[in-house]
Amino acid sequence: MARRVTLEDLVDIDYRWVEGYLGRFVEEELRGSGRRGYVIGLSGGLDSSTTLALAVRSVGEERVLALVMPDPEVTPQTDVEDAISLAKTLNVRYHVINIAPILDAYRGALPIYESEEKDMVPLGNLRARIRMSILYYYANKLDYLVLGTSDRSELLIGYYTKYGDGGVDIAPLAVLYKSQVRRLALHLGLPERIAFKPSAPRLWRGHEAERELGVSYEHIDLVLYSKFDLRYPDEEIPEATGVSEAVVRRVLEMYRRSEHKRIGVKTPDVRPVVELTVRGRSTRPPT
Repeated sequence: MARRVTLEDLVDIDYRWVEGYLGRFVEEELRGSGRRGYVIGLSGGLDSSTTLALAVRSVGEERVLALVMPDPEVTPQTDVEDAISLAKTLNVRYHVINIAPILDAYRGALPIYESEEKDMVPLGNLRARIRMSILYYYANKLDYLVLGTSDRSELLIGYYTKYGDGGVDIAPLAVLYKSQVRRLALHLGLPERIAFKPSAPRLWRGHEAERELGVSYEHIDLVLYSKFDLRYPDEEIPEATGVSEAVVRRVLEMYRRSEHKRIGVKTPDVRPVVELTVRGRSTRPPT
């Protein structure tokens, strides 16, 4: 019988050590790459704000550039204000780039586009991919790396856009569950309004993570922690966590269905082609 697991078991860790561990990773990756700095998409939400604060502490504000990329159709002004306020507080260079005209250009050029309502999800993912392309434009121009902001919870359940916010060079928060990131944010001195702000990708109007997922991050984190860290059998997770069987199944199904996002580009086995090339064109490779 698996022992009882609570959220406190998950979040009660040494965040001073975590800061040092992740900070060294951010610093060493930049040094090893030979690049000049990091560019980060700053939304005013928990993950990007925490990542920005971590980067500033690790490599210095002079080597970090924040891009605030709202679409006024879907981005609340309060998020923009939170992002700008944090950039100013941390003395980080920043630019505010309205992506709406870029999105409009796509809508006008795509023959299959119908309407905001019918195309809500692909249009939302397009917003994320537009932001990614802007980040890499700046990264190429300035000889920077793109600093990712996704946390472990999002990566494990696939709650990110492939080649959108998933398109980055490094992702320091990828080892922390959402609940742990909130505690790290407080440790780094971020205001509570950001540390406890509900996760909201804002890819369409009123878009909030837990509303779309139908599960709270507290439950998601408990299930993932039990499954991947404690290695409890699936059938023991409900009793150990107090999370219903239906929610446990939902979280684990999200993990399974999003595997394609984590494994990268799939290619055929190269060995038969290598053997054909080495042995000569006249020889058929083994079947």
